[in-house]
Amino acid sequence: MTGTPRGDGTRAVRAGLPDPVKYEPTLPGPVFAAHFHLPGEPTGPYTYGRDENPTWTHLERAIGELEAPGEAVETVSFSSGMAAISAVLMSQLRSGDAVVLPDDGYQALPLVREQLEAYGIEVRTAPTGGDAQLSVLDGARLLWIETPSNPGLDVCDVRRLAEAAHAAGALVAVDNTLATPLGQRPLDLGADFSVASDTKGMTGHGDILLGHVTCRDTALAAGVRRWRKIVGAIPGPMEAWLAHRSLATLQLRADRQCANALALARALVERPEVTGLRYPGLPTDPSHPIASRQMRRFGCVVSFVLPDREHAERFLDGLRLVDDATSFGGVRSTAERRGRWGGDAVPEGFVRFSAGAEDAEDLVADVLRALDEAAEAAEPAPTAGRR
Repeated sequence: MTGTPRGDGTRAVRAGLPDPVKYEPTLPGPVFAAHFHLPGEPTGPYTYGRDENPTWTHLERAIGELEAPGEAVETVSFSSGMAAISAVLMSQLRSGDAVVLPDDGYQALPLVREQLEAYGIEVRTAPTGGDAQLSVLDGARLLWIETPSNPGLDVCDVRRLAEAAHAAGALVAVDNTLATPLGQRPLDLGADFSVASDTKGMTGHGDILLGHVTCRDTALAAGVRRWRKIVGAIPGPMEAWLAHRSLATLQLRADRQCANALALARALVERPEVTGLRYPGLPTDPSHPIASRQMRRFGCVVSFVLPDREHAERFLDGLRLVDDATSFGGVRSTAERRGRWGGDAVPEGFVRFSAGAEDAEDLVADVLRALDEAAEAAEPAPTAGRR
């Protein structure tokens, strides 16, 4: 099939595998090594365990093949999504630079802002929706985009923002965690960096902390890799191997999870107690026109608001097939009242729901039953008639 276009499933199954060697495993096991045999001059690829590892190499090639099929890109893997995010920001920004962040993005971004400002970097923010970051772009060194945003699920036009940023002399990074490369390819939309927490949908089983950065520009990738070396934010070989193993089912998982998320969103449309429903794949969603132009799959996360904190907690307590847990993208559905953490500008009854790979009928039935029970418990008890 060399030179023949391949589907997402074929790419996911074959990504990053080494050339076959007789009697060797198709996916070599994890290499646990702090150092390597190194006689003479250190000219080989593997010298010390903080710099490179063969297990990382296979994983990074696999992710690169998914981020930009058929193209020459460089991927750098990290011990977590935040390590990947920090590597891009810290490797590219200097005191006196300006960076544009979303003000409705991932919960840890305010902590990042504090640290950047402590280093003398100007931080500007604007919402994701309406391409509002364009209004604060002038003179910035880097534009950071998160689309769909977490947890509000707003979407911006990546291509439009990237073109404007490049015209203004700024680099562009896209946090693609929610979409994964099977849902959206930021490099094809003009981004310089595609960044993700692979803790979420990429690995999909809720048992690995991992992240990555992919670039076309080798100099940018070198800066990111240098930062990884300096701070030692490296993935363990076992985590890297498990991640590569998990990529084989990415297309299967993504298709099932996206279908379940759409089925859930359609069911929630009919519920009178549900407000603020967001899912980019829903035709009535405000973000759908843009999302449908730049996304190939719309992700597994649905967000909505229940009347108050108590109502949301009753709903979550009543779920039987859904774990009350943070994070998203796993094969087992999870949901949480996002306001319990603080930091997100969301109502007390805001629920972030991550659809897993259960049967859609079972999942929707469980949600509707829990909603019914939560609503019934909210109704005032009947008062005794007067005599």
